[in-house]
Amino acid sequence: MGIATLIAAGRLDDRLLDRALGLLRELDPGADFAGWVDEGDAADLRFATDLRAARWALEEIPETDVIVQPDSPRAKKLLVADMDSTIIGQECIDELADFAGRRDEIAAITERAMQGELDFEAALRVRVALLAGLEEAAIARCLAERVRPNPGAVTLVQTMRARGAICLLVSGGFLSFAEPVARDVGFDRVRANRLGIADQLLTGQVGSPVVDAAAKRAALIEARNELGLERADVLAVGDGANDRLMIAEAGLGVAYRAKPTLAEVADTCLDHHGLDALLWAQGIPRREWLVG
Repeated sequence: MGIATLIAAGRLDDRLLDRALGLLRELDPGADFAGWVDEGDAADLRFATDLRAARWALEEIPETDVIVQPDSPRAKKLLVADMDSTIIGQECIDELADFAGRRDEIAAITERAMQGELDFEAALRVRVALLAGLEEAAIARCLAERVRPNPGAVTLVQTMRARGAICLLVSGGFLSFAEPVARDVGFDRVRANRLGIADQLLTGQVGSPVVDAAAKRAALIEARNELGLERADVLAVGDGANDRLMIAEAGLGVAYRAKPTLAEVADTCLDHHGLDALLWAQGIPRREWLVG
């Protein structure tokens, strides 16, 4: 059996539910309302048909996020999340480039890399090289002035941790940003790249091996195996091409405000709500959330 969680915070009514059930019943005449997660915000529909077919059918409902997955297990025991443009609303290297007066140049490369048009490691090394000579102090300024969690990120992570899940932040960005973000948001673990710094200046180099798409997937598998979990126990969320492999490896792979190259391989997309909506996807009502 499958569960489709309809999420339309503050406006999920009988009209929307009836429309969704009508679409599902074209695939499975026995599809039915399974109950509210939070009345008016999120509800579950139960069905017995192909998950992707159900997702495609329900995606035509406007301004509604639909999470389609097997009906068990709902609550995930491992969260693996990308950082830039996922847990936080910024691309740190682009923000840091602004302090070096090279934002437009570097941001253009970032966008192409996130779309999957450029080799990630090569693009990263080119961008970091353009930052050579920037004062290390710019990192702290950038964190303080520009880096902010995306809506719902803190609530998602801290609620999952309180329920016993392990939360891993994996980033193709830099430990100088990822470690403070992980601490502030509430992650247990972090994996990211190391910027070269000497005499309080960026050297223009990045440590090896680079955390790329393969390394993100490997970090997920390593954590999953260490914890003795099954694939179905893992929730992964990201936004760009560099997240494709880890999203495909997870039991529930979520594309958040994602580039098309990631959306096409993800189990579901989250386009209209904050990251805390992924708690509804796990059947967790708002009264049990730890609001950050």
